[in-house]
Amino acid sequence: MGGGGFTMEPEVPALDHFLLSLTGKREPRLLYLPTASGDPVEQVDRFHAAYDGTAAATTVLSLFRLHENPVALHGLVLGHDLVYVGGGSMRNMLAIWREHGLDAILREAWEHGIVLAGLSAGAMCWFAGGITKSGGRPAPIAGLGLLPYSFSAHRDGDPDRLPAYREAVRTGALPAGWAADDGVGLLFEGDRLVMAVSSRPGAGAARIEADGTETEIAVQELPRADDRALRPVPHDILEFRALRRARG
Repeated sequence: MGGGGFTMEPEVPALDHFLLSLTGKREPRLLYLPTASGDPVEQVDRFHAAYDGTAAATTVLSLFRLHENPVALHGLVLGHDLVYVGGGSMRNMLAIWREHGLDAILREAWEHGIVLAGLSAGAMCWFAGGITKSGGRPAPIAGLGLLPYSFSAHRDGDPDRLPAYREAVRTGALPAGWAADDGVGLLFEGDRLVMAVSSRPGAGAARIEADGTETEIAVQELPRADDRALRPVPHDILEFRALRRARG
């Protein structure tokens, strides 16, 4: 997601409910990774406030507090239907993941068909690269490479990123990809973009090419939910799976 979700718009749970629906499970198992922000208590509390009232069984993995609650990371991650990664410093997050071997575990989760999702740094990390402000100024950074494209978040909410993204794609520092407004989520099945959705009227996303071509893509606005119960998503949306690699 370019932005949105429970950390940015807790009063509009459309994207959060949509992610749960993508699992296809009535009572999905949801794992939250707040690594990029240092596992802050406030963000974890917001996660519980958003999801504990749904049908999901929720777990938070705090890599900064493994000494307090040691767990087997491989079994924990692969035992869930959905992994949601929070925003923050993409550079720091990836370094910590690699130190714990979590980068390889998440790739395995993707290969097993577990839904992978995230906000800002938690969205860009699945791609070949994106634009980070971890060092202050916006700059290109490599991601996990599950998707062979690039992605830049906060197109409208943090406009300093877009010029840096355009330049990175133009020079080849990043492959072609997409820039998305806050509230917009891109859905992939395998490495194919199948849909863009939004929790905000008028929010959009564009494909950015190395030759400077920018093409706005169609974005479908999600139905708005007025409570925290997990509501069904229209059937035509449920046909898609976010970041799921085709089995077999």
